[in-house]
Order: sequence, then C-alpha cells, then structure tokens
Amino acid sequence: MAKSNLQETIVPVLEMSCAVCAANVENATRALPGVLQADVNLASNDMHLVYDRSAISLEEIQRQIRAIGYDILIGGDNTEEKKEEKQAERYRRIRLRTLGAWALAIPLMVISMVFIDKPYAAWVMLVLTLPILYFGRRFFINAVRQARHGSANMDTLVALSVSVAFVYSLVNTLFPSLLASSGMPVHVYYEASGMIIAFVLLGKLLEERAKGNTSSAIRKLMGLQPKTARIVTPDGEKDLPIGMIRVGDRISVRPGERIPVDGSVDEGASYVDESMISGEPVPVRKRPGDKVLSGTINQRGAFKVRAEQVGADTVLARIIRMVEQAQSSKAPVQRIVDRIAGIFVPVVMGISLLTLVLWLWIGGGQYLHMAVVSAVSVLVIACPCALGLATPTALMVGIGKGAENHILIKDAFALENLCRVNAMAMDKTGTLTSGIPRVSQFMDLGYLLKSNKDMLYTMEKRSEHPLALAITSYLENKGAEETPLEDFESVTGMGVRATRQGKTYWVGSQALCRQYVSRLEKDLTDTLAQWQSQGRSIVFFGEEASLLCVMAVSDPLKPTSRQAVEQLQRMGIEVFMLTGDSEKTAAHIASQAGIKHFQASMMPDDKAKFIEDLQQKGRTVAMVGDGINDSQALASANVGIAMGRGTDIAMDVAMVTLMTSDLMLLPKAVHLSRRTVKLIRQNLFWAFIYNTIGIPIAAGVLFPFYGILLNPMWASAAMALSSVSVVANALRLGRSKL
Repeated sequence: MAKSNLQETIVPVLEMSCAVCAANVENATRALPGVLQADVNLASNDMHLVYDRSAISLEEIQRQIRAIGYDILIGGDNTEEKKEEKQAERYRRIRLRTLGAWALAIPLMVISMVFIDKPYAAWVMLVLTLPILYFGRRFFINAVRQARHGSANMDTLVALSVSVAFVYSLVNTLFPSLLASSGMPVHVYYEASGMIIAFVLLGKLLEERAKGNTSSAIRKLMGLQPKTARIVTPDGEKDLPIGMIRVGDRISVRPGERIPVDGSVDEGASYVDESMISGEPVPVRKRPGDKVLSGTINQRGAFKVRAEQVGADTVLARIIRMVEQAQSSKAPVQRIVDRIAGIFVPVVMGISLLTLVLWLWIGGGQYLHMAVVSAVSVLVIACPCALGLATPTALMVGIGKGAENHILIKDAFALENLCRVNAMAMDKTGTLTSGIPRVSQFMDLGYLLKSNKDMLYTMEKRSEHPLALAITSYLENKGAEETPLEDFESVTGMGVRATRQGKTYWVGSQALCRQYVSRLEKDLTDTLAQWQSQGRSIVFFGEEASLLCVMAVSDPLKPTSRQAVEQLQRMGIEVFMLTGDSEKTAAHIASQAGIKHFQASMMPDDKAKFIEDLQQKGRTVAMVGDGINDSQALASANVGIAMGRGTDIAMDVAMVTLMTSDLMLLPKAVHLSRRTVKLIRQNLFWAFIYNTIGIPIAAGVLFPFYGILLNPMWASAAMALSSVSVVANALRLGRSKL
C-alpha cells in the first residue's frame, strides 16, 4: 500500500444514541477492506477515519454505515456547518417529540395514580399511550434495524421494555378475564410505557443540549476563520468565498478586518493583533515582506497580502484540525469501556429474561405482574449511555479547554499521560530563556564617539556571528547609523575587523582584544570575571591599540520561568535543565530559575539518553523544548511538549504544543490533565456504580426484605438522569479557570 494513498479525515456521524451505537459504527467500518482505523467519539458525534483511497471511497463507507441505520456527512468544505445544521434539526425534532410525549404522559400518570379504579380508565390510558408510542417511534425503527444486522443498542432496550409493558397491558385491557380466571391480579402498565418514552426523550434532549456545549472550543476557533476575502483584480476589488482564494492572489485587508489567509504583506503597513494565534497581547507592526496569519485582526492601517497558504493549509486550519483529531481520539481507558459496552446490551437482555423466569419460578402465575415489572425495569435502567459518555465528554471538554488557553494537545493519550509525569526535563535556550540574545551591559570606557558607535554598528551588521544581531538591535535604539567601510575582514573564531580613514577597528572576543591591547585595568578584569560567572558572553570593541567599550550579551530568563518551575515543584514534579551551554552559564541560569538539577554541554543524543536513564529509574518524563533541535529528546519522553511561536509550532513533533512563550502554561497543562483524568474516573465510577446498584434493585432484590419494587417509569427517569449527570459533570471543567 502506497503511503500517498492513505487518507486521514474526521467525518460527522448521525443518528447515534449510545455507546453501543458508536461501537456498531466502528465495527462495521473497520470490517471494510481498505479501512485502517475507525474511532467514533460519541460526545462529538465524529469518527476519526484512516483509509486507503485506492481500495475504498468515502461513498462506499457511507453506504455501509447507512445499511446499519446510521449515516455520515461527507464532501465539501462546509461539513462542520452541515453537521451543526443536522444536530440543530435533530435537537428540534427531539424537543417536539419530548413536549408531545410529556403533554400526554402527565395525564396518563395522574390517571394511573388517582383514577385507576374508574370504569374505562384502562381504555383512556390506552388512547393516551398510542400517540406517545408514535413520538417514540425512532426507538422501535432503530431496534428493528439493529436486529436485522444481528446487533443491539440502547434503542433495543427501550423498545423491548416499552413493548413488553404495553403488550402486557393491552392483553389485560382486551381480555381482562384471561388472568382473573386464573386467580391472578389484573394490572396495566400504560403509564410505564408512556413515561419510559417521555423520560428517555427528555434525557436525550438534555444530553444533546449538553453535548453541544462540549464542542464550544472548536466553534470558537472556527469563528476566527473569515468566510470571504476581498481579492484585488485588474478591474478592482471584489469579495469571493474563502474557498475560491488561490495561492498567489492579492488580498485587500481593511482596518478592523480579520486576515483571511496566511501570507506576506505586499503593500501598506499596519499593526496586527495576533493574540488568538500566538497568545501575545501586544499588536505586531507589519511592513511589506512581513508574515501575517489567517484569523488575526488588522487594527489601524490598510494593506494588501500576497496569499501563500490558503484553506486547510493555514496555521489556524492546522490548529483546528489538530484539536478536532485530539477530541476524536480515544484514551486507553476508553477502549476498555468500548469493549464492555459491546457486550453490555446482550448481557442486560439476558439478566432481564433471567429476572422474569426467576420471579415466575418463585411465585408462579401470582407473580406474573411482578416478573414483568422487574424485567422491564432491568431493561430500562441498564441503558449504557452514561458509560459511553463518561470518557469522551471529559476528554472533549479538557482538550477544548486547553485550546482556549493556548495549550494544543495532540491526542487523548497525551492528556491522560501528562497527569502521571513526575520528572520534567527542560531545554534552556528558547524554553527557560527568551532565546533572543540581548545586550545586558554596555560599558563605555570614555572614548566612544558617535562615529565609533556607527562604525561598531556597521561592522556588526556585516558580521554573521549569532551575537551580532543583539548588538545591532541595541545600537539601533541608541540612534546608530551605517557608515562607509574601506575594508572588512572576518577573523575566524575571534571576530571581525575593518578600516576607515587609515585606522583599524576590531570587534570580537578577548582573544582578538589581546592582539591589540596589551593590558586591561584590574577593575575592568574584575567586572569581566563577574560577568563571566553569570554566564554572559563578552564582546570587545576597539580602535587600533585602544579599547573603546565592552559589552555583555546574555539570553535573559523569561519573566515567568522561575514561577513556573516553583509551581511544578509544588505539584510534585522534579525539574531538570538540559543545555549545550557551558557549565558556568548553565549553573547561573539554573540558579535564577530555581532548578536544582542541570546538565551542561549536552548534545541532542545526550539529552535523549538522559531522558531514557530517568525512565529506566521508573520515572514518567516530560521533555520541554523548541520542537526542532530537541526532536530526539521530545520523541524519547513519555510526553513531548513543544514551545510554540505562532507559525513555528512543532505540531508534528510533540504531543503537547504551548502556543505562547509563557512558561506558566506548563503547570496549567499538568493541572488540566490531572483534572480531566479525575473527571473521567468520577464519571466511570458513577456510571459503573449506577448499573451495579441499579440493575439488582430493578430486578427486585429488595422486594423480599423491604417490599420495594422499582416501577419502570422511575427506572427510565434514573437512566436519563445518569446520562445528563455525566455530561454535566464534565462541563464543570469548561466553566472553571485553569
């Protein structure tokens, strides 16, 4: 199979109602030739699909899924919009059916409780129940579809329970003497049939509404994407749908508008708010040649952009795609739950049948009504909705919450694994430090003229040394300007020199300084020693045999680095710093950041080996780096975390990407993981406990001791409440602050 034929996509799935539905869609899809992976997320109603385009098409997959009673949305750029339309239509449909069912179920329940002994009460209840059955017809239709394909789901349980209660009541209404002649009490359970449907519909309504809130992060991100762009043509400007924009087109952007594509400024200038992508709050000045990103907001000026990435290739589209795939992925614990859900319905049907048989065996015909009530209650209360929603809803909310806070989580495995981390290794440059060298000390020895500063500025402009940019940036702010040079020479490993008006100027290391200056003053050597102990790089500048100035260049610690390290340590995570810098520089930065353990002079292989050594000692290790130079270490770690900078985010390398340079996102990410996993455990606990306790009570185990027999009506209410409570519990995370 050619790798180029592999297609990875996310398709919305329609008409699912429980975890077994999701399992049925997965199994049917995975059975198709050419399908490599199919993971269905019940909470988002999406399927993460990997298939071979040369072996099967999406249309063929769709036909197979439709054959078992479900559907998927395929084709077009507005699939998400179609999905939202379908979900909104489904919500309206369920809402109308729920209102209709409850309008009849309430009088039905009143009659059963107050007027059951009145003449024709059973006939009135029958008339009220028939329309309710019509409102719940989807349960019966779907159950028949599932039976045709040898499977069962929640609809099967509802349809069976309602049918048994209704048929039993109908027989007693039409032929009341049939049981009476045998000395058995005559009961009707129309209210159970009606209330089961009413409660299940209400539960589905509340569940659909709550599930819609779990995908709010995706909707917010998609809301950043402009729908149209103003293209510049020889005939003037005209608005076009974003899907019609091509690479190379010139786009006009006015003040206050969102930039529709990734590209570079072609004409004009302005300030652009990039906070929604980079997280940095200060608007960025954009001039011709500067990069701009889709979804960011132009502030004051107008400019024109040359499109370089459009549609699905933009940074924003990649972020949206990453969050969608993460929300559709499955945590290891979810795969266990899926296997349980796959056998859950047949087991429940077996328990229900066993309950019926046992009560008839214990009490004979006199217990027929009790046997029916208990069997129906077991079918109703054991609905696996809560079990199926427990994990995906928590994951969706957790991953979405991360995206809102500029924490991009690649998949559910990363989110679940991050909470176990007890050792965190950090790269120094660009992670703990800003990654941009700056002039921290500029010592004028009393001989530096404006013309000398211009000379230094011009020489460093031509230098290729990594520290040259820091010096030119510093001098630019001091008003330095370029000046003509008569000669320019690079001195390998030491610096540069040039001549002007017959005089030689030089700038570089202390080794170069010694070639021109015979002796340094003691006060100066003491200062230089202090700077070196602080890990700063020293640059000397002079004219002939005169030293004019000395500069200290350093890569400063980020403002939040120490606070982030302290918070991680309070969370029980041991922090290590790994760097290729010298021992002195490493010791100084580690001390500033509050890190006790560090390793200096490390090559990329050394970093990966260090992480493997920690893992062999039983540690769960996270590696934090820039995602490119540290790719080997990131891949070796249990969780790789990349520090992102807008377009430089290393999404393909790390499991987690921090979109801003703020290191406080690290403890937030760990906190988010711990809270999400805690929610998953809570949800699974309550889902399992609910069924563990609910099924025996429904089967009537309390009746011999306390005379308690669970009415199917209240069993359906408990079932609906369990599903809603699981989703509502997950949504608490979305409303809280990290």
